[in-house]
Amino acid sequence: MPPTVTVITPVFNALQTLERTVASVRGQDFADWELLLSDDGSTDGSVALADRLAAGDPRIRVLRCETNGGAARARNRALDAARGRYIAFLDSDDEWVPHKLSRQIGFMQDTGAAFTYAGFWRVRDGRTRQVVVPASVSHAQLLNGNVIGCLTAVYDSDALGRVPMPDLRMRQDYGLWLRLLRRTDRAVAVPEPLGWYHVRSSSLSAGKLAATRATWRLYRDVEELSRLRAARCLFRHLSRRLLN
Repeated sequence: MPPTVTVITPVFNALQTLERTVASVRGQDFADWELLLSDDGSTDGSVALADRLAAGDPRIRVLRCETNGGAARARNRALDAARGRYIAFLDSDDEWVPHKLSRQIGFMQDTGAAFTYAGFWRVRDGRTRQVVVPASVSHAQLLNGNVIGCLTAVYDSDALGRVPMPDLRMRQDYGLWLRLLRRTDRAVAVPEPLGWYHVRSSSLSAGKLAATRATWRLYRDVEELSRLRAARCLFRHLSRRLLN
């Protein structure tokens, strides 16, 4: 029988954090999952660690790629190999609370929601701050700023199909949420924080100028917005980030 949930984790030089991340999946009180560790050309021993972790749990599989192609390609390789109905995402330096899957899958089954997310705790330089998210969000609302943390997103592939991330080096998760919201009216939030998002100074998200350029490219090349509408959305997006 295929698992209920496929957890997709891209891995690139994550030797220092991967074991913690995998432990947070193995520690779930909902056990019917598979974890796909999709390596993206790591050079630091991450593959050997992933193999060791997989050897201890048949629910974990390792997908290898010799060259670095970016997180979108790594996630999409895992999506191609996924067997679960529900597709969940967890990066290789983040963590879930132990009841994350049971709470979120139960919420989706009870409400019929096809795409869900949740709040989380943002951890940076030893300080933790709770990120509170809106109760729901539409495609038009999400264009004005991404409120969906990748570590909290889950979608029902039976309802929405297998939807890949756009092939972008940054903002590929934001692009996927917008794609999904063209297939369902709203994404709905589980009303509690469900994970820890660890911010590293060396992470892709730390480059603000590069992130702004990537958001512009997403609006123009993927969403195909006019220059005027893209500029308005980018202004609202940057304003939201300043307020947070």
